[in-house]
Amino acid sequence: MDIRKVKKLIELLEESGVAEIEIHEGEESVRVSRYGSGAAPAVPPAAVQAPVPANAAAADTTAAGEFAGHVVRAPMVGLFYAAPAPGKAAFVELGKPVAKGDVLCIIEAMKILNQIEADVSGIVSRVLVENGDPVEYGQPLFVIS
Repeated sequence: MDIRKVKKLIELLEESGVAEIEIHEGEESVRVSRYGSGAAPAVPPAAVQAPVPANAAAADTTAAGEFAGHVVRAPMVGLFYAAPAPGKAAFVELGKPVAKGDVLCIIEAMKILNQIEADVSGIVSRVLVENGDPVEYGQPLFVIS
């Protein structure tokens, strides 16, 4: 891979709020990370966090600015899909129960479809993104009560 491309990736990483980027060209690949070879922090810095969508009403949040209930956050950057395929029913619906391990959605990242599972059981009380929306690392996706 051309060193100019790697330098450009580093510049893009510095200019954006993205914590890590990995690019594959044929059999070559390069990964650029803000955090070195260690793990990235569990929660990104406030400057990197995506803003809460406009449809997230302030009445549904606690005084600390967090959502009431368990928040399921995006584990990666990508495109959010609520259903397994176009025209199919959504994995979960507002007000419906989910069990730990149930698929909540799909996030497409670098042409790979990643199933996002519930890490707790409960009722889906909020869906914070819409089908086809781009999501950022750490962005709230669902609230489970």
